Amino acid sequence: MSGAFLAGVVAGYGIAVPVGAIAVLIAGLSARTSLRVGAAAGLGAATADGIYALVAVAGGAAVAGFIAPVATPLRWAGAAVLLALAAWTAWGALRSPGVTERAERPTTALRAYAGILGLTLLNPATVIYFAALVLGAGGAGGGAWFVIGAFLASASWQLLIAGGGTLIGRLLTGPRGRLTTALVSSLVIAVLAVRLLMPS
Repeated sequence: MSGAFLAGVVAGYGIAVPVGAIAVLIAGLSARTSLRVGAAAGLGAATADGIYALVAVAGGAAVAGFIAPVATPLRWAGAAVLLALAAWTAWGALRSPGVTERAERPTTALRAYAGILGLTLLNPATVIYFAALVLGAGGAGGGAWFVIGAFLASASWQLLIAGGGTLIGRLLTGPRGRLTTALVSSLVIAVLAVRLLMPS
């Protein structure tokens, strides 16, 4: 039990810690709305990691083999969604500050959770990563503990990102600070979307 759980924790941090577009989105949501919304978004990303860990434990190589042929279309879809989010964030930020703030407040925790969950699920590399780890460890022994460990590790990291975004939001509470963080966030998301399309 403890070995599988620790393997899951290490795997969860391994997939969650590298800062990518999802982390930027979570931090940006927290900075512009609230910790509650950012935390919900973070839990959406952690749920996707947990789902992929479960899929990897249940299906292993078969699932990875099934996903490999559609990895490129999924990458393109993910990049398109990220570019649309970058454009939407920049457009909202460039409107008058009062309008931007009012427009961003309706973002609910449930919407943030569902949106980030869906976007994170567009990353087929995650299930391949977990499948390789599970197979490398000799199969799915202690599979449930592996999944729990991966989910908890990812959730703890995503909540840390959300808390950091809230802290930044408090430091940059004025209209100019909100504009700056929104534009920087949209630029970083756009760059990460382009990088997603580049061959590795």
